[in-house]
Parts: sequence; structure tokens; C-alpha cells
Amino acid sequence: MSELEELRALVREVIRDVLPKGLPVTETVNLSTDEDLAAFVKQLLDLDPDQREEIQSGRKRFRLPGISSAPQAPSVPVDAASGAERAGDSAPARRIERGAVTEAVIKAAAREGQRLVLGRGAVLTPLARDRARASGVQIEKER
Repeated sequence: MSELEELRALVREVIRDVLPKGLPVTETVNLSTDEDLAAFVKQLLDLDPDQREEIQSGRKRFRLPGISSAPQAPSVPVDAASGAERAGDSAPARRIERGAVTEAVIKAAAREGQRLVLGRGAVLTPLARDRARASGVQIEKER
């Protein structure tokens, strides 16, 4: 076994320990017509509570075909003077001026489809950073 394969095996083991329910699953959905969209929404409405929780927690994700699942580029920063969002930001921003930003805050932001803007007095915990990466929550730190 090469060093790279050994390293990958160790990373998989750590991920299994940290994420007991495993890595997020991404399903590709084709939504090219209004009928496709209606059928997808109906499918979501018919999910049982466990399946809904998988989606809300970020363990199950959806993507459109042909769109890369690579990590998104950092979003455009918020104007520090006015706090106004700049054009091009897709998710509403939630500002946190001070205090610890915990995993629970990240879960709530993921549920609400928000990105976080952290002020100078805000500190992101390591678990929160990991949860943000896993659930796709964008975080900006003002300087």
C-alpha cells in the first residue's frame, strides 16, 4: 500500500469516527422543465421525517447535472462600512458581531440557507468550521 493510499485510509477512518452517519450523499436531479420541478417538489413533500432530516442536516444534497460539486469560491465580501450585501451574493447574510460561533449556529444557518458574516469580535470554533464545510455554509470574516 502506497503512502497516499495509507493516508486516504486514515482520513476515511477519521471521517467515519467524526461523522457517524457518513459523508454527505449528493443526488443529481434534472430540472429542465416545469414538470420536472413539480415532480421533484412532490417527491420532497412525500419524504418521511428521517429523510427530511438528512436533507436539513446537509447529509443529503442535490445538484444539477453538469455543475461541478467542487467547493464554491468564496462569496463576495460584505461592505464593512454599510453592512450591505454586494451584488452576486446568492444567500442572505447573517451577521455575528461577537462571541463564539458554534456548530449549532452553523446548523441553523444551513437550515435557513444563510451565509455568515463574522465581525471582529466573533470566533469560529473548530467543530463549527467543520460543520460549515460539510453543510456548505459560506463564512466570511471581516478584518
